[in-house]
Amino acid sequence: METVKERNQPLVKTTGADALMRCLYEERVEYIFGYPGGAIMPIYDALYHYVEKVTHILTRHEQGSIHAAQGYARVTGKVGVCFATSGPGATNLITGLADAMSDSTPVVCITGQVAQHLIGTDAFQETDVIGISMPATKWNVQVVKASDIPLAVAKAFFIAKSGRPGPVLIDIARSAQISEVEFKYEKISRVRSYVNRPKPRLDKIAEAALLINESKKPLALVGQGVILGNAEKELRTFLEKTNIPAAWTLLGLSALPSDHKLNVGMLGMHGNYSPNKLTNEADLIIGIGMRFDDRVTGDLTKYAKQAKVIHLEIDKGEIDKNVKTTVAVLGDVKDTLPLLTEKVKSNSHTDWINQFKELDKLEYEKVIRNDLKPSKPGLTMGEVVNALSEKTNHDAILVTDVGQHQMAGARYFKFKHSRSNVTSGGLGTMGYALPAAMGAKLGAPNREVIAVIGDGGFQMTLQELATIEQCQIAVKIVILNNNFLEDVAGILNRVALIFTRRGINIHSLTVSPTELKGVSRYTIVISVTEDAVKKLVKQIERQIDVIRALYFANDEMIHQQLALYKLGNEMMSKNSMEIEKIIRETNARILSISPEYVVIEKSGYEDAIYFLYDKLKPFHILEFVKSGRIAVMKRNIDAALFLKELDDAHG
Repeated sequence: METVKERNQPLVKTTGADALMRCLYEERVEYIFGYPGGAIMPIYDALYHYVEKVTHILTRHEQGSIHAAQGYARVTGKVGVCFATSGPGATNLITGLADAMSDSTPVVCITGQVAQHLIGTDAFQETDVIGISMPATKWNVQVVKASDIPLAVAKAFFIAKSGRPGPVLIDIARSAQISEVEFKYEKISRVRSYVNRPKPRLDKIAEAALLINESKKPLALVGQGVILGNAEKELRTFLEKTNIPAAWTLLGLSALPSDHKLNVGMLGMHGNYSPNKLTNEADLIIGIGMRFDDRVTGDLTKYAKQAKVIHLEIDKGEIDKNVKTTVAVLGDVKDTLPLLTEKVKSNSHTDWINQFKELDKLEYEKVIRNDLKPSKPGLTMGEVVNALSEKTNHDAILVTDVGQHQMAGARYFKFKHSRSNVTSGGLGTMGYALPAAMGAKLGAPNREVIAVIGDGGFQMTLQELATIEQCQIAVKIVILNNNFLEDVAGILNRVALIFTRRGINIHSLTVSPTELKGVSRYTIVISVTEDAVKKLVKQIERQIDVIRALYFANDEMIHQQLALYKLGNEMMSKNSMEIEKIIRETNARILSISPEYVVIEKSGYEDAIYFLYDKLKPFHILEFVKSGRIAVMKRNIDAALFLKELDDAHG
């Protein structure tokens, strides 16, 4: 791409909006993800003249814009760019900014702002986006003069992608966008007081090497810092020389190929058994570009207290923040790993590595086998994810949302290449995956991109399906519905709401299984007229996924309830003959006996249950619990037809 300097043209007098587009052209921006609005319209007008140099992706929501920019940045290592207007447009970026801040993703967000003379007047669609975004950005700036735009953009791109990457926001007043400026753009390589790449201290390298050479049970913890620093090769060289087993964080996944002999799996509460268990047996923990977050460590008061800790980290603020280090090696792991590799001795650690292998076998038998080859009907998430991985020859980019499917993806999708796992780690943003997958596919057009999303997260940004269709972005989408957002409790709440809105009291509501997995039977007891019941049935069928709703009077069904009565054993012993007589006369039975209590069971109509309650009350009932009513119809129905209806409705 030709630059302004290369064309050797004299200074050009242009508008602030056009100057911005020229700056983005200089920064080699390929895609801009955005949504227009009044305060940023001059920039969109200028964008019209650059359609052959940069591609604008019109998303359906500003949150979709920034997540798409994140996905693009994660797979390319370049800076993702997005546009939004002032006020609500800018505030819709905040979740994505916070997500990018937590996950160290380089993005530059450019927002329009009201004209300079209106700032601070609570003008239409004016929001203090600088104040709002400050804790969610690595750097932000408001530009009110057109002449300040080039420097702001140069600083933004440098800060976003250097050191520990992160999000940057530039808020440009509309008056600055339409003012004239003599355009000149110069990239920068330093910002005063900002140390983007600390120089490694050789004494710390030597100290770390000594600990590694003396260690009998070392364990490396690989984080996203390896990927961000493009240090995958340096990591492998270090590990293969020392034969240190390596576990990874969620965002460190794919830094080391899944089938590498020293890859021992995922850390943390949803991770693999061997690295988690042996963390507390290791005599040396080597954190490489990771931050010891709570999902990895659990209770810090109990985390790896027996081990010495080496921390290789570019961000000084992460050193000793959560876990106290023995030796801190500050610097980019691209620089520090080779220095460390030179100093360490070759080793084998055969016995130590075998301990991981033995625990891996145990985990396979107890957990993984059933996840991948379930004995029960239906699919497991692990089974689906594993099939996707095999179908793509473990060569695809996996984009996940947040939830159970995310952990299944991390555990069972396999990777050959780095920058292949795109997910929301630190913030845990539901709705991330679909727009992030768009950006990932645009950033890696020659690779298969699969978005695995939960039913809840999918609904949060599903409007971006329109963007995918309009722009013909070839993303494969797999939705794993675990029914969590509409489980029994959720349906019960919806059923109850239908009745309470009409002032109808539910005497009892019972849920029981049917002949088909995933289909439940609800028995509801109410006291209303037949006409009211008919209206309720219609309401239920309209608002809830009902296969069949039936209603009956008491004389049209056989119904029962179940009750349990707990008496103290001392009272039972003193009055055993009298209580046993009551049990016989009421057709109850003794269900359980312990040294402290006796539990009596009674099934029948409600009157009979309370009759027994009154009889036992003088003996000091400790606990009494009663189920709802269960019922069957007296008249016969076509059972085969009914089961067919169930089967057809259930797919």
